[in-house]
Amino acid sequence: MRAPAFWAGSGGVMPLLLAPFSALYAQATARRMTRPGWQAPVPVICCGNATAGGAGKTTVAMDLGRRLADRGVAAHFLLRGYGGTLKGPVRVDPATHDSTMVGDEALLLAEVRPTWVCADRAAGAQAAVAGNARAIVMDDGLQNPGLIKDLSLLVIDGSFGFGNNRVIPAGPLREPVAAAASRCQAAVLIGEDETGALDLLPPGLRVLRARLVPGPEAAMLRGQPVYAFCGIANPRKFFATLQEAGAVLAGREAFGDHYQYDADEIQELLAQADAARAQLVTTKKDFVRIPAQFRSRVTVVTVGLEWAESAQIESLLDPLAGRVPIPA
Repeated sequence: MRAPAFWAGSGGVMPLLLAPFSALYAQATARRMTRPGWQAPVPVICCGNATAGGAGKTTVAMDLGRRLADRGVAAHFLLRGYGGTLKGPVRVDPATHDSTMVGDEALLLAEVRPTWVCADRAAGAQAAVAGNARAIVMDDGLQNPGLIKDLSLLVIDGSFGFGNNRVIPAGPLREPVAAAASRCQAAVLIGEDETGALDLLPPGLRVLRARLVPGPEAAMLRGQPVYAFCGIANPRKFFATLQEAGAVLAGREAFGDHYQYDADEIQELLAQADAARAQLVTTKKDFVRIPAQFRSRVTVVTVGLEWAESAQIESLLDPLAGRVPIPA
């Protein structure tokens, strides 16, 4: 889906007209969050956000999964599998599953650690534990009460913040910022705070800062003409990353978040790239949604997470070590 333009600003009449529906949406979320959840026998970490769409949750989840693995903890990822048809619980197998079955994020996470998709988070966690998970890292799920969390992080995209600070459908918020923050032990700000999002957080909430850094393949594009396309929540962030890496942006095209590409669209993009004498470039998240027969002709630029102070995130993981069960 492509978010309405007014979600990013504060003006216009639409947010005012939709305000009554936003109130109902917020009330429904608040009622849902009073439901009891299942307490897993292993630590559960949630990388969530207050807004609809991407904020960097998957990148943060990947980082935490790697950090837990470095500690010798067999962490498994758990997510709904947005965009996929499988309701789960199912363990993701990139060799047999594609993005139409499990969603794009699940395929990325499965390259790092065992990954489960399930619409019912508690059932998914139970399957992961049965599959020898010693910790669970949730990608999204902050507004899902089915599974009790031991550590919840509020991930914020610094370039977008909380948009117009209104709840769906008048704005991008799934619930008021204060409500989301009240269930979190820390916020993770990715990039600079361009919108004043931090001013909306409770004064005592710990804030960790990080930034997205391009993968090593970006260096190969320095000085090279590229034709970039992507279907992510914040496409301008990807285009800016390429320019910052020194690539020459000969063309760009943005699609809706989680967009499923067909063969005709990729052929058209390849033709435009050829006409511009440029390489066709996209994100790893988009790459898994491209028909397989075209992937060899598309260059992928990955991103990683760089913490301003990595000791801060490690300190949040430390208390969970005591809850990691010892393998039999």
